[in-house]
Amino acid sequence: MNLYVGNLSESVVESDLEEAFSAFGEVSSAKIIRDKFTGMSKKFGFVEMANIAQAQEAIEKLNYSELKGYVIVVNEAHPKKPQQKRKRR
Repeated sequence: MNLYVGNLSESVVESDLEEAFSAFGEVSSAKIIRDKFTGMSKKFGFVEMANIAQAQEAIEKLNYSELKGYVIVVNEAHPKKPQQKRKRR
């Protein structure tokens, strides 16, 4: 199950996410989304957990909890919706 983690401190790195979420089960991957030009954190990321029940427990326990001084938001990630192309006039 893929989880969205938002409102992250700029100082949070992937290993911080792995550590926080591994308390609830096996973490398959953790990724902080960064600006492709500056490399700066966009203050959100994704954590993939192998077990759905463990992922749901992580959502319940970590949503609105504190990580490195910031209250984070954790919920199930949804696939990005395809953007419609706008017609030029």
